[in-house]
Amino acid sequence: MRLLDANSIRYDVHHYDKSIRDAQQVAGAVGFAADEVFKTLVAEVPSSRKPLLVMLPSNRQLNLKRLAKALGEKKVALASHADAEKLTGLQVGGISALALLGKSWDVYLDRRAEALERIVISAGQRGIQVRLETGALIKLLGCELVDMGDA
Repeated sequence: MRLLDANSIRYDVHHYDKSIRDAQQVAGAVGFAADEVFKTLVAEVPSSRKPLLVMLPSNRQLNLKRLAKALGEKKVALASHADAEKLTGLQVGGISALALLGKSWDVYLDRRAEALERIVISAGQRGIQVRLETGALIKLLGCELVDMGDA
């Protein structure tokens, strides 16, 4: 949130029970539709072992083949929870592109976000979400919009 403040980006904070791990349940707990609450997953390109962040609506599943095609790669793999925590230094459920901004991560945002004025994402800690303007988030993160989610 300090990063958002430093960049004069307006946001709302929403708290939920830290024991909730499912992204769709988080959406319900903070009072927003599942397609407005975006989860952040850690994926890797096996050929280079390069990790990346992918953000997609909580009610969508990551389509690894579609993501690989968009990246021009043969294959992309989802990191295990343990690997995601090791790579990011953050707990699963609290992984946030905002918390990793200065760490040179490539960030990919599901194209569905374009249709939303504001989205809800992790604030970098379990139990806290922030709602902010989608355009401001895209500009701040320098993320690439990609079609990568399945129903």
